[in-house]
Amino acid sequence: MGTHHSLALVGWEVTLMKKRRFNSDIEVQAFARHICMSAHKVRRVIDQIRGRSYEQTLMILELMPYRASYPIFRLIYSAAANASKTMGSKEADSLISKAEVNEGTFVKKLKPRARGRSYPIKRPTCHIIIVLKDKSKKPKSFLERRYGFVDKYMIGK
Repeated sequence: MGTHHSLALVGWEVTLMKKRRFNSDIEVQAFARHICMSAHKVRRVIDQIRGRSYEQTLMILELMPYRASYPIFRLIYSAAANASKTMGSKEADSLISKAEVNEGTFVKKLKPRARGRSYPIKRPTCHIIIVLKDKSKKPKSFLERRYGFVDKYMIGK
């Protein structure tokens, strides 16, 4: 039960999402699940980096004194490496377009107390989602995504 919750950085998933509402040509999405921290404390850091460039974000996270900045730093670094490998984009052209934190499950433990009693301990976890967007690439139009090309006769009719 407690093996995958004991370390804060175990259980990381970095995945590419290909859904209709997600433009996979210019965006990469990365997840971190079951981070052993309160979502409220992680949101305090996430709110500072939302909408900033990749390089500026790394500098901010290195100088922040919060414990939540290290998992976010690793997640953004991993998402940028994923974007450069899959899309071939430069890391300097990346922008954090979306950053959100959701509450996860509680890790429930029992602490032994006096006279054979036990005291429940609930440790909160959270899930972090980061979406990196490439500033240099333009998004494809609907026709390019659907047919793979744009014909000048298709636009007017």
